[in-house]
Amino acid sequence: MRRVLSEQSRTRGTACTPDTLSDALLVASELTTNAMLHGGGVTDFDVEVVGQNLYLSVSDRERRRPVTLDPVDRHGRRRCSGRGWPIVCRLSRTVLVSDLPAGGKRVTAVIPLCGDSPVGGAPVPGRQHRNRT
Repeated sequence: MRRVLSEQSRTRGTACTPDTLSDALLVASELTTNAMLHGGGVTDFDVEVVGQNLYLSVSDRERRRPVTLDPVDRHGRRRCSGRGWPIVCRLSRTVLVSDLPAGGKRVTAVIPLCGDSPVGGAPVPGRQHRNRT
């Protein structure tokens, strides 16, 4: 991912901030971890820069969609896990979950480059996106 962002920065003449790179790496880590723990493993991984946005896609074998869990269980005990999906949603401008024809799903997080706010970005033509706030 560092290489992709560095190449794009040189090609486009725009700098990617260290915070943006950290956000992108954290989102990539959370999505791949979720795919391994809850999705039967990573089946595809793709990184693409379009305009001022980084599109990070991770595919897995599970059709079930990610969910946000309450920080405490029904007995009032704090959960040890369940923070990854909220982190992905918070750091991304947009998150799209799509079913794959052969089974499984693809989760695409759109991360704004160059320090833009992750809230309310414009979708790329031809792609369906759901804005997260």
